[in-house]
Amino acid sequence: MTLEDALANSKSAYGMLVPMDHETDLWGEPALRAMDIAGVAPGWHCADIGAGTGVITELLAKRVTKTGRIYAVDQDPASRDAIADIALGHTQVVTLTQSVEDLTLPEAVDLAWCRFLLLHVWDPITAIAAMVKSVKPGGWLVIEEPIISAGRIDGEALSMPEARHPDVGADIAAMVRAQGCHIEAAWAFAPVGAGPGPVADTLEALTGVEMSDSSIVLSPLVTVVAKKPESPR
Repeated sequence: MTLEDALANSKSAYGMLVPMDHETDLWGEPALRAMDIAGVAPGWHCADIGAGTGVITELLAKRVTKTGRIYAVDQDPASRDAIADIALGHTQVVTLTQSVEDLTLPEAVDLAWCRFLLLHVWDPITAIAAMVKSVKPGGWLVIEEPIISAGRIDGEALSMPEARHPDVGADIAAMVRAQGCHIEAAWAFAPVGAGPGPVADTLEALTGVEMSDSSIVLSPLVTVVAKKPESPR
């Protein structure tokens, strides 16, 4: 297949660029860095919003240990089965079938997290506001979203027309700050590869197109780590 085939297939598949497990997660480094900045510790209660296959749920579960709790929230009921046993032996995981816009947790949490979610929702600002509301005063928010158009295959831009907000990663810092949260850290991370390797393997798995010796820059993932004020402004 040709570069044109890869680009065409990437337009429909790239939004599903969420690895199946943490060991193959090309974005594991920024996730772990965000947990370090927030100080995620044993006993924390956290929410993984748009949990999908549970990559972040598992990483959080190992941090909060058996004394903690993770709410794995996804609007797709099938996610409950995918996540059901993911943290067995680590912590208590409670699966909830909800959209982020209608987020209603049983308790305020120490940390709310989403990744590859806001590009699909109707209104990212409403979604972020719901997440901030779910966090206790002084708690933390981590949002990780892509800038799809900044990805490249042999210099050609990636795109995802069916995503409502494919480049929302470029705006999330301002959106979070507008909700009254203090941004503790923010950065972009883009896995890069040329020829065979994990970057090519990831894109091949999604598009069904052999990357051969293509030069690949996966769409940058912007990570924003923010803290909710102790008291309302």
